[in-house]
Amino acid sequence: MPPQQARTLRDLLDDDDLRGLQEWLAEHQPYEIADELARADEVEAVLLFRLLDKDRALTVFEELEPTDQHKVLSGLRDTAFRDVVEQMDPDDRARLLGEAPAKFARHVLAGLSPRERALTAALLGYPEYSVGRYMSPETVAVRFHVTAEQALAVVRSRGADAETVYTLPVIDDRRCFLGTVSLRDLVLSPPERPVSEIVDRDRPHVHATDDVEEAARLMQETNVLALPVTDSENRVLGLLTIDDAVEVIEAADTEDIARQSASEPWSGHYMSAGVVELARSRAVWLLLLIVAATLTVNVLQVFEDTLASVTALALFIPLLVGTGGNAGAQAATAAVRALAVGEVRSRDVLRVAWRECRVGLVLGVMLAVVALLIGALVVNVTVAASVAVSLVIVCAWAATIGSTMPLLAKRIGIDPAVISAPLVTTLVDATGLIIYFLVAQLVFGL
Repeated sequence: MPPQQARTLRDLLDDDDLRGLQEWLAEHQPYEIADELARADEVEAVLLFRLLDKDRALTVFEELEPTDQHKVLSGLRDTAFRDVVEQMDPDDRARLLGEAPAKFARHVLAGLSPRERALTAALLGYPEYSVGRYMSPETVAVRFHVTAEQALAVVRSRGADAETVYTLPVIDDRRCFLGTVSLRDLVLSPPERPVSEIVDRDRPHVHATDDVEEAARLMQETNVLALPVTDSENRVLGLLTIDDAVEVIEAADTEDIARQSASEPWSGHYMSAGVVELARSRAVWLLLLIVAATLTVNVLQVFEDTLASVTALALFIPLLVGTGGNAGAQAATAAVRALAVGEVRSRDVLRVAWRECRVGLVLGVMLAVVALLIGALVVNVTVAASVAVSLVIVCAWAATIGSTMPLLAKRIGIDPAVISAPLVTTLVDATGLIIYFLVAQLVFGL
């Protein structure tokens, strides 16, 4: 007989096979379990979570996004509820409460111990997208005048309560930031060597009120595992750790991708998002784009006589509109991405415009050669020439507009991703048609 096929988690849930579910949970990694909890509805997610042992449950819970954490917590009894939120890291707890309804947040805070409540409340006091909301306040800092041996003793005595001990802020007697020292350097240094001799004073640090995405990008660029966070008086408050930085960058990229595709970002797992929720996230932009697309209709009405005189021009409207829109979308996407990773700044708008204009010209010439051959074979040389010249101009124009709009948006304080590829495409469609018909009028002498 052939071996029996392994039952999926879906099969086990449908059959209410609790023993099978426990075996499945024991055989899979926490991140795999977290993904399944995010996919499941509230009842199933709570059931799976309650089947986990206490230590494993916390590990799985920390892998979940705040929206999915709220889904699990809302189905737990008060005792289990308090146990989970009490054991969470303060920064993770602050992000959970920052995205939760006020009633839920008050319920969580009321069930915490005084120490954990104070730590969480302090983080919630910072702006929503600031470093202070994401930093870990449970940090081991060492004083600059102690020896390596004494610093290691501090790590041993206080390290169990800290989120990380691999990067240690070095402070003076007033707790002001002086630099960092790595655990590796402390272990490899002679015991009597002062920390002041091995401290790295050039390591970057950020303020608690700084933008968290910029801080995360800084960590990415400088290849550090943790970034010290200070207050306005340069006193150490905590650390922004690499795991939180990765989540910040992932969330920012996800939001940018959603906006570039003309939709609003949604929270939580895609598979658990409702149909209405997904439709709502896309409907607003589609309605706006429909209104913007009326520009194209107006252009066609203005040049109706030109189109009636040379009807063959209509054959190449889809080619011209599609090419211009795609060229603009490519440039807009490249600009938004370059802005996100810090490769360009809003003040570089003229340099970027000139660069992309030349890129568009090169692309336009390449495409014009192909269009000239196709147009000459399908219609005639005169129409083909109109299409070819239009392609060169449209590609240059589209690339210029597509690249500069995100930079200008950044300069006036608008999210560059809002100037999304579909919006650029719609604008280029209308202006591209104007260019096409003006070139045709010149070529045909209309």
